[in-house]
Amino acid sequence: MAKRSTSGPKILVSALMVGVIAVGVLGFSAVCPCERTPGMYLFGSAADGSVSDWTFANDVTLCQIQILAGIRPHSINLNCMADPEGRLYLSCSQCDGKYWSVRAANDGWARLRLDGIVYPIQLTRVMDPVELDRAWLARVTKLNALEAPANGAPPPGTPRPDHWWSFRVESRS
Repeated sequence: MAKRSTSGPKILVSALMVGVIAVGVLGFSAVCPCERTPGMYLFGSAADGSVSDWTFANDVTLCQIQILAGIRPHSINLNCMADPEGRLYLSCSQCDGKYWSVRAANDGWARLRLDGIVYPIQLTRVMDPVELDRAWLARVTKLNALEAPANGAPPPGTPRPDHWWSFRVESRS
């Protein structure tokens, strides 16, 4: 009796599984990052060029950044704020053990999405206390302009916490 080959159906099932996974990843990336759930690739229109004045970012509630986590993209929602001179900062509280911040501190390559536009950026962790205070003031100013202090915005004059990190954002060509 002749033995029937099973390689054809196995290949078909494998191809279908790869397709289903690819569609799932694309679908997940299209809708996330969502609140505190990270996403993967940030879709959107490509920026027309480099940005030197980021003050328009203060009109957006949250920024979305994408970093590389090994070979896969990893994206999250973050607070972003521009100071009056147009310098943009990303911030987080108690960043020391957070997945994205440790990677961003080691490799600043990132992408930033604001209102559907994706900008190639370089992140640099700010260590200078004067610049950290400038970024903190930009954060307090933005949050108080966007939401009532009862919703989590620190009141003006609130000192910067020691556990608060900030990253300077610069355009990549």
